[in-house]
Amino acid sequence: QVQLVESGGGLVQGGASLRLSCTASGRTISTENMGWFRQAPGKEREFVAAVNWSGQGTDYRDSVKGRFTISRDNAKNAVYLQMNSLKPEDTAVYYCNVLMAWPSRPTDYWGQGTQVTVSS
Repeated sequence: QVQLVESGGGLVQGGASLRLSCTASGRTISTENMGWFRQAPGKEREFVAAVNWSGQGTDYRDSVKGRFTISRDNAKNAVYLQMNSLKPEDTAVYYCNVLMAWPSRPTDYWGQGTQVTVSS
């Protein structure tokens, strides 16, 4: 079973940028499609972005297209989410996960996530 640790969140003002990291241990994720998800208080967890195993295919929810970029470094067993032009509605706990189906079906094994808070 892979263990995933998210980092890079913080408290920022609207328009700022953050880069989230997801580091995996326990086994390689180099053959796995990976995704980022987020959950705001009182709301359901939602899909944010996905990257395929090679890093050459991506998908995003409409509200982050043009602002967020997902990438990966399989040599480092890591996935990243570059978030630009952040908005208050991006405030949430962000999680990464292995995808069981493209682009937005995660496993049931979640890490602790990293908090992103965007002030207006």
